[in-house]
Amino acid sequence: MKGAWSDIKEWIHETALVFRREFSLIFHDPGVMLFFFALPLVYPIVYAAIYNPEVTRDMPVAVVDNSRTAESREFIRHADATSAMKICGYASDLKEAQRWWEEKKCYAVIEIPADYARQLGRGEQGVVQFYSDVSLLLRYRTFLESLTELQMATDTQLREKAMNTLGVTSMGSGSSVQTEAFFLGDPQQGFASFILPGIVVLILQQSMLLGITMLCGTSAERRRRNGGVDPLEIAASPSAAVIGRTLCYVAIYMPLTIYILHYIPYWFSFPHIGNILDYFLFMLPLLIASALLGQTLRFMVSERESAFIVVVFTSVAFLFLSGLTWPRYAMQPFWQWLGDIVPATWGIEGFIRINNNGAPLALEARPYHWLWGLSVAYLVTAYLVTRYKTRRG
Repeated sequence: MKGAWSDIKEWIHETALVFRREFSLIFHDPGVMLFFFALPLVYPIVYAAIYNPEVTRDMPVAVVDNSRTAESREFIRHADATSAMKICGYASDLKEAQRWWEEKKCYAVIEIPADYARQLGRGEQGVVQFYSDVSLLLRYRTFLESLTELQMATDTQLREKAMNTLGVTSMGSGSSVQTEAFFLGDPQQGFASFILPGIVVLILQQSMLLGITMLCGTSAERRRRNGGVDPLEIAASPSAAVIGRTLCYVAIYMPLTIYILHYIPYWFSFPHIGNILDYFLFMLPLLIASALLGQTLRFMVSERESAFIVVVFTSVAFLFLSGLTWPRYAMQPFWQWLGDIVPATWGIEGFIRINNNGAPLALEARPYHWLWGLSVAYLVTAYLVTRYKTRRG
């Protein structure tokens, strides 16, 4: 019993030495400090500043009015009054409007046919052609929403005018069905409010992976210079080395997590209704899993610059697999499985629900359990990789 207690104390001592050594290595390496501190501190502010204002407004639209009637001019006035469109001018025909389009003077064209007023006067359906630039989906979505509202308002106005002409007043006025939209999680339908909560979680993971893999690459270079031995490495068991490093990385990222997930949304007025304790407890296994994943990836890093190749290559893939750009349920099973083993995938899913929709931690049991499961899995892989590296050294 006394021998077992001595072994435990020795293991704790080794873990503390590794913890202290890792802190020293980080704060004496400008490159690692750049990834561990500058990247998480600056990137969220840069993203938030770039995406402000969050919505596209007053986009230039050209008009080809072949009708030239009071009805067509009224329709154009209403289109210009929407928040999305700003009429930049009248083109004589579609060729001239296309030339404006190519010169980037406009991003859409409204064409009104010559018989527009005649169709409305007969009670027939009036047709208005709308040509939109879909190279930017955010712009197209805003155009589509404004056109839908304009179409419904015009239809209601024409029906009211027809009923008044016939002397029908008992049916009342306005639309037959009144609809109201409530955009949960993103009230103002802003692009930054939609994408930034997920991006900052991915930044936490990727910045940590960059710093850890750079530390591993630097250690590999020291080994080559010293006959396979790293003179700055603590002679500790693989388990103590893994736990000591993990505790160091998590301790550094705890205040950064509060800064990114709490203060950045508060400063930039992004959706932020979740409980700070809930999403902080939720992010704890994400930090642990990311730290252990970084130590697992050390077998792929043979030099300092390899960190850029490993992490930059995975960043784009992890963004696509997270479900921010395309829903995960619509992916093939293989890609869903690949996304499941990435900590940021579950971190993004759970944090957005807690932060944007105010969900309590109890309702996010599935991603929370997945993060703890990944922590255990990567603890095993990090231990095996560290043990292999230690024996090889």
